[in-house]
Amino acid sequence: MEYTIIIQKEPESRWYVGQCAELPEAISQGETLEELMDNMKEAIELVLECHKEEMRKQYKNEKVFYRKITVNV
Repeated sequence: MEYTIIIQKEPESRWYVGQCAELPEAISQGETLEELMDNMKEAIELVLECHKEEMRKQYKNEKVFYRKITVNV
């Protein structure tokens, strides 16, 4: 799945800061764009894992499974 990363370069620290548009709670930073993108992948994975855990708790008495879909806009 593709995600949109909103990137800013902090003028004082000169670090790159990113936030995922689709998962606003996924935020990270890096000294280079490459480092930022690696860190953003990890942040997105962590957020998605947290969402799965929340869903499992909410539907603990039901069988829950996940499927991926692609939506082209």
